[in-house]
Amino acid sequence: MAAELIIAPEAQQDIDEAYSWYEDRRYGLGEEFLSCVDAAIQKVCRTPELYAKAYHQYRRALVRRFPYAIFYEYNEEKVFVYSIFHTSQNPEKWKKRLI
Repeated sequence: MAAELIIAPEAQQDIDEAYSWYEDRRYGLGEEFLSCVDAAIQKVCRTPELYAKAYHQYRRALVRRFPYAIFYEYNEEKVFVYSIFHTSQNPEKWKKRLI
């Protein structure tokens, strides 16, 4: 059974900003980004303990085809997504969000 998904407003903002950036580069690329993020999040919800802990109790799943990582926490049948983070950015940025 898939875990319940809760996406933080900051993570939704990350998705929206990345979508806009990709869509501005090429029409339809933003939709491809959303599709890959959705697939990664669905996999996280189906198998949340599959991914290793990256920082304290937070886990990281990579998005296929795009340089993004999903940082989330899993407990009590719930997946809390805190960040959809571009992997070339300074890691201190996502660490601050998780603390």
